[in-house]
Amino acid sequence: AELAKQTMAGVEDVSLTVIENGRPRSVVFTGRLAVDLDERQYEAGFGPCLDAAKTGQTIVVDSQVADTPYRDFARVAERAGVRHIISVGMPLAQRTIGGMNIYSLEDEPLSPAVLDHAEVFAGHAAVAVANVMSHANAVHEATHLRRAMESRAVIEQAKGMIMARDRCTAEEAFDILNRISQQQNVKLRDLAQVIVDSAQK
Repeated sequence: AELAKQTMAGVEDVSLTVIENGRPRSVVFTGRLAVDLDERQYEAGFGPCLDAAKTGQTIVVDSQVADTPYRDFARVAERAGVRHIISVGMPLAQRTIGGMNIYSLEDEPLSPAVLDHAEVFAGHAAVAVANVMSHANAVHEATHLRRAMESRAVIEQAKGMIMARDRCTAEEAFDILNRISQQQNVKLRDLAQVIVDSAQK
């Protein structure tokens, strides 16, 4: 985003919109102007950055042109001093993962070269954002798996202790744990941890 801002003439601010679980958010922005205008679109549920993020298209808006389908947003942008908005879909392997939003205060229309550069930057941004999201998902999944394994280990320990104490089967020990968990309204894993901890005192 910073590189796009520095490289493209007449650009004031740049942001990246990503839609996760149906909800948009600005994952990167070079200044307050960009994130404020992005969030106005998110609140309204409509705007060039949302349409670009969903369709993968490049959308150009002049805030002083009356017949734009984004008239309400264009008025907000104009009040903020923004004359031109470019929203470019970020394509990645048959899908679009978001959009790059470019805000300009210049009166002169942005040149075709700026549009070309915007689309190139959006392509690179898509790869970077996808990699970060994949990494974040892998970390979340690994953390969830580790917690599940830890929960299972402590439940197995508690079952073993109940089996030794009550001379029962593993299935019966689990039923005892489950029944106490429901009666006391305590998570099974937490109850098992209390039983294991009490044996170590």
